[in-house]
Amino acid sequence: MAKIKVYSTPTCPYCRMVKSFLKEKGVDFEDIDVSVDSKAAEEMIKKSGQMGVPQIEINEKIIVGFDREAIESELSNV
Repeated sequence: MAKIKVYSTPTCPYCRMVKSFLKEKGVDFEDIDVSVDSKAAEEMIKKSGQMGVPQIEINEKIIVGFDREAIESELSNV
């Protein structure tokens, strides 16, 4: 099974959308709130070069933003 992390903030509507999408698909994921975890925020920026959320990491591949097609494509490769 894929190891999935969602870097998010509680106020981000796209973060809520991506988490709902993954739950609807029955996908387990780790939700990381970068608004309260500065080390996780630094890790996210280091991995992607981006500060925006959501960022989804599926088996070490980073998807920035709620890109449904990219997420589904990556999940199908797992």
